[in-house]
Amino acid sequence: MSAVPPNPAVVTVRLTVSQAVVRFLQAQFSERDGVRRPFFGGVFGIFGHGNVAGIGQALLEAEEGALGDDWEPPAHLRYMTGRNEQAMVHAAVGYARQQDRLQTLAVTASVGPGSTNMLTGAALATVNRIPVLLLPADVFATRVASPVLQELEQPYGYDVSVNDAFRPLSKFFDRVWRPEQLPSALLGAMRVLTDPAETGAATICLPEDLQAEAWDFPVELFRERTWRIARPVPEKVAIAEAADLIRSAKAPLVVAGGGVVYSQATEALRAFVEATGIPVGQSQAGKGAIRYDHPLSLGAVGSTGTTAANEIAAEADVVIGIGTRYSDFTTGSRTAFQNPDVRFVNVNVASLDAVKHAGLPVQADAREALEALTEALEGFSTPDAYRERAARLNREWDAVVDRFFHSGIGEAKGLLAQAEVIGAVDEVAGDRDVVVCAAGSLPGDLHAMWRSRDPKQYHVEYGYSCMGYEIPGGIGVALAAPDRDVFITVGDGSFLMMPTELVTAVQEGVKVIVVLLQNHGFASIGALSEQHGSQRYGTRYRKRSESGRLEGEKLPVDLAANVESLGIRTLRAGTRKELVAALQDAKASRESTCVYVETDLYSEAPDGGGWWDVPVSEVSHLESTRAARTWYEGEKRTQRPLL
Repeated sequence: MSAVPPNPAVVTVRLTVSQAVVRFLQAQFSERDGVRRPFFGGVFGIFGHGNVAGIGQALLEAEEGALGDDWEPPAHLRYMTGRNEQAMVHAAVGYARQQDRLQTLAVTASVGPGSTNMLTGAALATVNRIPVLLLPADVFATRVASPVLQELEQPYGYDVSVNDAFRPLSKFFDRVWRPEQLPSALLGAMRVLTDPAETGAATICLPEDLQAEAWDFPVELFRERTWRIARPVPEKVAIAEAADLIRSAKAPLVVAGGGVVYSQATEALRAFVEATGIPVGQSQAGKGAIRYDHPLSLGAVGSTGTTAANEIAAEADVVIGIGTRYSDFTTGSRTAFQNPDVRFVNVNVASLDAVKHAGLPVQADAREALEALTEALEGFSTPDAYRERAARLNREWDAVVDRFFHSGIGEAKGLLAQAEVIGAVDEVAGDRDVVVCAAGSLPGDLHAMWRSRDPKQYHVEYGYSCMGYEIPGGIGVALAAPDRDVFITVGDGSFLMMPTELVTAVQEGVKVIVVLLQNHGFASIGALSEQHGSQRYGTRYRKRSESGRLEGEKLPVDLAANVESLGIRTLRAGTRKELVAALQDAKASRESTCVYVETDLYSEAPDGGGWWDVPVSEVSHLESTRAARTWYEGEKRTQRPLL
């Protein structure tokens, strides 16, 4: 039986559910600070039988301008073909993050594995609080042909499909069984996507038969809507209480998180710290919230932090967290803040983060709160000696970084150290260029050593630390910021997880610079394994030897040739001089380029004194593990039971 049409007094247009979805997406805009922009910059998709005749057909009609004779579309959604569904979500995340969450992409996938391939991307988006709209196809709503190809049957209910796995990974989830349900699903998804406190993955499951079903939709659904991205203002009493607590501090510290960048509060942060003399440590997402060479910038804080930030953090009596969710890396697994009387002031749009560590919550937009705090703290300043100490610690760390950037160790060994590669990229990249990374040892080294000069220059996905994010995420950044060069730094481990979106870069004419480090193993986990008594077991890319163990020769894999086969120009570098020249060549070129370099698996980076809680086996026959357990128990004693 066909769906009952709406009230005849309501002006309607007859569209399929898929056509209605596409038409709706074209009419959504966001606005903040008086600047209005289309909310959806395009659609990534891979078509299968679950969406090719539904969403695929609707996108085609939109591209040809045929979605109803009575309607002039704003501008058709740019459709882009991905190569892996997870990667498409990563690209959407990269795009949305570069746009400060004011714009995003939609992602469509077919039924079954096409949709479940997006699960990791959904988790990554939600963990990082980045808006992405997911449109997974689903099994037949009518059940007329069940079980259909790729349907997972459950004996306890026919209304469950594999897409229910998106429920705990999404900030909004709905499955549209009937056309009448579509308007509320679309509006509900937009509410969440444009809420800075609640944003993340929004998932609307679309059964494949429903996608092609027509209904008389109210025209009102497709009028242009402008969603204002809120800047919640802080309560006056909260600002007054926070100001009183900060005034009582002898050693205050700001921890800047991603919320500072997303709310475009970097100038407000600079004004605040210059007025008060409070130094700033930065989380991974907050890197770039203040320039690396500002005298009150202490650089990265926590497990992968600098000696400057971690020294001040250990003594801080008031920690002012701004836009941070206080991950274990930021707090050094709760070892960074050692002052027994430490108190927290937490500025955040999300109440979940504002109340952490029993802190004094200031639930507000970062820029609004910083401006209010600066005014409330008029006349307050840390002593000159405290400011001078921060500046000195900053200079000392910068000198350490410079030594690692130009150590010359790679020339002597015949393999460049990872720090030397980062130094070369730092040297060549312009102030507005973007460095992208996600997992392995590179994010820690970048966090500690990269010299951020612009709020959007540093793009490291570390909320989910997902191997394989780098290339698709970097493509998303390049789509969002075509006026910036994007340097994708990726190790061989992450590269092998998801290199295929390079084909998408070629197809779309998107320029990226891939800096591919080949060290024949997992550098980060290898070092962690060794430190924790597991002897780098299973972390090196080696052939199986005659003993039956993975300890033979290096694998004869040529990743540079692999990149070339995907249509990307590739340059090889063996020395630092060659590396700098290759990076300069890549930057000057108008096409995507991969700069391939062999690096030392065992190279070291500067130690900032941070710690990360990774438990060691309590009992073992291995002496290496027993020794590591003794060390671990000693480190564990420094943890604080912060609420």
